[in-house]
Amino acid sequence: MDMNGAGGSVLMHKYEIGRLLGKGTFAKVYYSRNIETGQSFAIKVINKDKVMRVGLMKQIKREISVMRLVRHPNIVQLYEVMATKSKIYFVMQYVKGGELFDKVAKGRLKEDVARKFFQQLISAVDYCHSRGVYHRDLKPENLLLDENGNLKVSDFGLSTFADSKSSQDGLLYTTCGTPAYVAPEVISRKGYDGAKADIWCCGVILFVLVAGYLPFHDSNLMEMYRKIGRAEFTCPTWFPLDLRKLVVRILDPNPSTRISMSKIMENSWVKKHMVSSKNYSGISQQRTLGIPNNLNAFDIISLASGFDLSGLFEEENQDSSKEARFISKDKSLDIISKIENIAEKINFKVKEENGGGCMVVKMEGLDEGRKGVLEINAEIFEVASSSCIVDINKKRGDTMEYQKLWKNVIKPELRDIVWTWQGKKQQHQVEVLEHYL
Repeated sequence: MDMNGAGGSVLMHKYEIGRLLGKGTFAKVYYSRNIETGQSFAIKVINKDKVMRVGLMKQIKREISVMRLVRHPNIVQLYEVMATKSKIYFVMQYVKGGELFDKVAKGRLKEDVARKFFQQLISAVDYCHSRGVYHRDLKPENLLLDENGNLKVSDFGLSTFADSKSSQDGLLYTTCGTPAYVAPEVISRKGYDGAKADIWCCGVILFVLVAGYLPFHDSNLMEMYRKIGRAEFTCPTWFPLDLRKLVVRILDPNPSTRISMSKIMENSWVKKHMVSSKNYSGISQQRTLGIPNNLNAFDIISLASGFDLSGLFEEENQDSSKEARFISKDKSLDIISKIENIAEKINFKVKEENGGGCMVVKMEGLDEGRKGVLEINAEIFEVASSSCIVDINKKRGDTMEYQKLWKNVIKPELRDIVWTWQGKKQQHQVEVLEHYL
């Protein structure tokens, strides 16, 4: 369908498209409603030709990968991704409270209100860092508020993974972000730690929330960068002493001595009135995307290779991936048995769980690796009487260790139960459709 037309259009026989919420150079965001359930969504529509012409497809792929990975109550949720030859569609959580920027633009916030937003912000950012994700463009314009006044981090278009660091020194080198919020080490272009740079942005946001204005501002961009580099700012008189000390420690121009996220969360000013949160460890990709338990032929094609998504954000070389998906014609119990046999071969302990619409087989190593114990999940979804979709992904531990196991043991052992891997070409779309119609 042509999304440039008037509202009232229907996308994929599922989403009724309503008013335009916003637009940028390459994308438009529309309010939408699920025809069957009535649930509200925001659909981001990206012009594929435009992003390919300017070489931004890799960035789009990364944004999808990041949003599939992070799920937290203070992060805007991605439910589904679809694509046609000319468009990419992100079906996302509809957050109707507007930008935090609009609230701050009316004046500084009360200390307790600012504290609540800051608590939610660092909870979300710390979660991202635990998943190896750096946002790199944190600012009030990218922080939305829901109907209950809770903060939601959005716009992961400039985000990156820990694996994107230089192999030589472990640092990032892409200069990105919004000038008034960017960390001094990012400006210097000498390499930076993504987590430390995000922490600096959080400090600028905290200052803005309580002060009502930016700590670093000048009509001359180079002069503003000079102030940022030297951390030349003054806290207003109404900042309490403990808050001043915290802001100074966050806006430390030296990233090696800048306060860590764990120390921020232990800070007395931050902890005041803090609501205890759950441990938001990995939520499966399937549930993140809101994929139903009973899938039709169209859904299976989307998952197996198609709707043009395999070439959009999945690499053909599954060996270098942190996750893989395949369709099997074996029964779920036989698949579970096979996975348990593999776990035994690699000396991993196994635990089965009901994942809500799927069976989850957790495989956990017995020995500490370079980044702790390696944990691998296999999620089995029954989509027909004789077929299953299986997701296998690394939940924690060292990626290199996982890739070695995947290439040498796990993938070869799975061959006799795999019908088709996600990422295969057009002939599999035809085979799947013919099999299920």
